[in-house]
Amino acid sequence: MKKIVLLTMALFLTGCGIQSIPQQKNEVDASLAEITNQYKRRADLIPNLVGVVKGYASHEKDTLQGVVEARAKATSVNIDPKNMSAEKLAEFSKAQGQLSQALGRLMMVTENYPNLKADQNFRDLQAQLEGTENRITVARNRYIEQIKSFNNLVAVPPTNFTNMLVYHYEKMPQWDVSDVEKAAVEKAPEVKF
Repeated sequence: MKKIVLLTMALFLTGCGIQSIPQQKNEVDASLAEITNQYKRRADLIPNLVGVVKGYASHEKDTLQGVVEARAKATSVNIDPKNMSAEKLAEFSKAQGQLSQALGRLMMVTENYPNLKADQNFRDLQAQLEGTENRITVARNRYIEQIKSFNNLVAVPPTNFTNMLVYHYEKMPQWDVSDVEKAAVEKAPEVKF
């Protein structure tokens, strides 16, 4: 009789989130690490890009300085998956948004100065930077999906019962576009000479 009860409990628990909730939490953490990795890749590329551009666009010092300053801010804000809050995520997103906006202004400079586009090194770095921006977008989309799946597990029956009884996880904050990113989406960067 005990074996039947234990077998029934084991079957019941496998279908109620006993494994899927912590597995999904691990997926969320891995997705956040991927975002951080892509932002780090971008931050590492920027000094090289700025160095090449400085050689060809010394007259556009303010734009380049803005990229350098935005990179410094973006790399100074870190998020820890173990201590993540909506405020920390918003601060991180805002810093990354400021960097994205500065990079957008830099890309506008290249459209106005054909000699920059002609340089092979600059084009290679620009292609890497554009690829990195695409990777960041993909990583953020994966993270958004992982958060949604995790939040569904901890909030929707029957797995939320397991969460309430065993794990006690709260819903995680979803990635949100910062005010800087919203402004960049609503108004294209403007470069004046």
